[in-house]
Amino acid sequence: MPTFVQRQDQRQHQNRTRRTLLAVVAAAVAALTVGAPAAQATLDDGGTAKPRATAAGAAHGEAYLESRLFFGTERPDGGPDVTDAQFMTFVDRSVTPHFPDGLTIQEGRGQWRDSNGVIERERSYELILLYPAAEARTRDPQIERIRDAYVAAYGQDSVARLDEPTLADF
Repeated sequence: MPTFVQRQDQRQHQNRTRRTLLAVVAAAVAALTVGAPAAQATLDDGGTAKPRATAAGAAHGEAYLESRLFFGTERPDGGPDVTDAQFMTFVDRSVTPHFPDGLTIQEGRGQWRDSNGVIERERSYELILLYPAAEARTRDPQIERIRDAYVAAYGQDSVARLDEPTLADF
């Protein structure tokens, strides 16, 4: 039976491994996105997104940021998985008040290699938030509170975040 210190060391190693894997996934997604022939935006020193030329011609839309959050549903402590109802209640209480104009939720499957070399798989959710680039300073702490709230409510190690400048036209 492992001691408390051994379990704590193992959990810290698992946390580092998960963060590393999430960073690799985020980098891969970002690399694939850059190569896609779609409208793109870049941030200048003033913090506003500007359209770049694309293969399809002129870019359309206003400068926005797209933040994607990745929520796992298995609990590292072995507790019951987060249910669909629990996740939607979390969205209603912790996300919608900050982003009432809209959001997108996609169901998914995630995986990573744990500290013992075992491939772990779980149901997950991807939350996509779009907001004007000019609101980035206001939205950033709101998004961080969402991440922190989920970690605290469901005993998660982390919630991955991916931010990309983009153009949006509604």
